[in-house]
Amino acid sequence: MSEVPGRRHGVEPTGVRLQKVLSQAGVASRRAAEEMIAEGRVSVDGEVVQQMGRRIDPSVAVVRVDGSRVELRDDVVHLALNKPRGMLSTMSDDRGRECVGDLVAGRDSRLFHVGRLDAETEGLLLLTNDGELGHRLMHPSFEVPKTYLAEVPGPIPRDLGRRMRDGVQLIDGVVKVDSFKVIDSNAGRALIELVLHEGRKHVVRRLLDEVGHPVSRLVRTAVAGVQLGSQRPGTLRALNRPELASLYEAVGL
Repeated sequence: MSEVPGRRHGVEPTGVRLQKVLSQAGVASRRAAEEMIAEGRVSVDGEVVQQMGRRIDPSVAVVRVDGSRVELRDDVVHLALNKPRGMLSTMSDDRGRECVGDLVAGRDSRLFHVGRLDAETEGLLLLTNDGELGHRLMHPSFEVPKTYLAEVPGPIPRDLGRRMRDGVQLIDGVVKVDSFKVIDSNAGRALIELVLHEGRKHVVRRLLDEVGHPVSRLVRTAVAGVQLGSQRPGTLRALNRPELASLYEAVGL
């Protein structure tokens, strides 16, 4: 009698078939997942897999499809919040002020916010219970890009973008933007977009103060490949697969 793949000497095979794991993760149907495997588009722990019988442990295996990592753990939560102005970036507040924790108080998962936005800054704030991902996103060595829209006094000098890309000296060191764009400008008001990977406290506000354009409104619109888009203030949504893959890629996971 021929031996059943994955079973030896009467011992039941361990792990879950790769195509089933991909289907359960929402990547594709089992049939489509089998085609992906056969085409060499799927890797497990860095090795391309093309055999159908491969079984894995979804809790520890790192699976990528077309080079992008797929989240397999069903107990991990990744959320995007559009933080409104005035809300604190804390999970609780002993003075009873409105905070991020109020929005997730009824959830089973023990979530934390990835970095902070000051109370007056609006926009994208990530929440997760994925400790390794959260740590890397916050650590300055990974240089995760963050995009902001800032409303400031206008007009904007032509050389401001160059100055900010070259670096501006603040009290705690030089700050450089990765990119700078004027979205709209007139005599009294300007809307600018900045991308930078800094994580220092109030760094965008301090930077724009230093160059003579203090912020009247500040919104974070993106973190790596996660975009705020048209998400309403005060709402939460789960990250989709491409967004999550962009975060993994940004921090080398």
